[in-house]
Amino acid sequence: MTMDSYFKRTGAHQYTATQLTSGAWNVEEQHISPTLGLATHIIETDLHARRDDDLVIGSLKFDILGVVPIGPYDFDVRVIRPGRTIELVEATLNHGERTIVIARAWLMKPGDSSSVAGTAFSQLPPREHMEPYSPQIDWQGDYLKTFEGFRTQHEPGRAQVWQRTHADLVDEPYSALARSAGMLDVANGLSVREDPAKVAFPNVDLDIHYFRVPDFSHQPGQPSDWQGYDVTVSFGDGGLGLTHTWVHDQHGPFAAVTQCLTVRP
Repeated sequence: MTMDSYFKRTGAHQYTATQLTSGAWNVEEQHISPTLGLATHIIETDLHARRDDDLVIGSLKFDILGVVPIGPYDFDVRVIRPGRTIELVEATLNHGERTIVIARAWLMKPGDSSSVAGTAFSQLPPREHMEPYSPQIDWQGDYLKTFEGFRTQHEPGRAQVWQRTHADLVDEPYSALARSAGMLDVANGLSVREDPAKVAFPNVDLDIHYFRVPDFSHQPGQPSDWQGYDVTVSFGDGGLGLTHTWVHDQHGPFAAVTQCLTVRP
């Protein structure tokens, strides 16, 4: 069984974070990762209310405008670019008068490209070939306590990880894709180049580009399926950084995730 949910529905246009969202830079603030899953859920819920066809999410872009205490979000959704086969949808999550996250999703009509499907990227090693791993070795807060994982650390800033969460995203029906998206911001902390107590390297955005729909079974109230992360973290010499991650399900990679970092020794 899961531990509880990261968010509770508290109004027609409002969700409220639970204590399970706390951390990782500051335990008095929300970890932004489950918020990105919530934004994905909001976009999908709006899509299903407006249309009854089968558009799928091709990419998600999240701009993170600031930190947020553990409390309520009010949200709005709008279609920026309507279309029969392609849409661009934007969701904003606000805490009081402050916008915290702006999320944009390209929605696309799927087609049969199986005759040309393929990728040169290799699969992750199985969990059985990795060491048990908990992000709590580097980070604080209740959010990361909801994770179970395995990791091969190749060097600081380079690791391969399998993780799953034991918490639901929200206390209402939601998709496996939204749950997966809500687990991706942790990539920036899976293989730290420097001690986060000495060097800050928060990300100001997160972009996901899918090349196939991930194959995750999904049952609210149960732990998520295992999600794989092939992570590389780079710091430049001018205060910029990048975390790049190939994300995997049981069949192999399905998306690339990038996070732009502000590096502050």
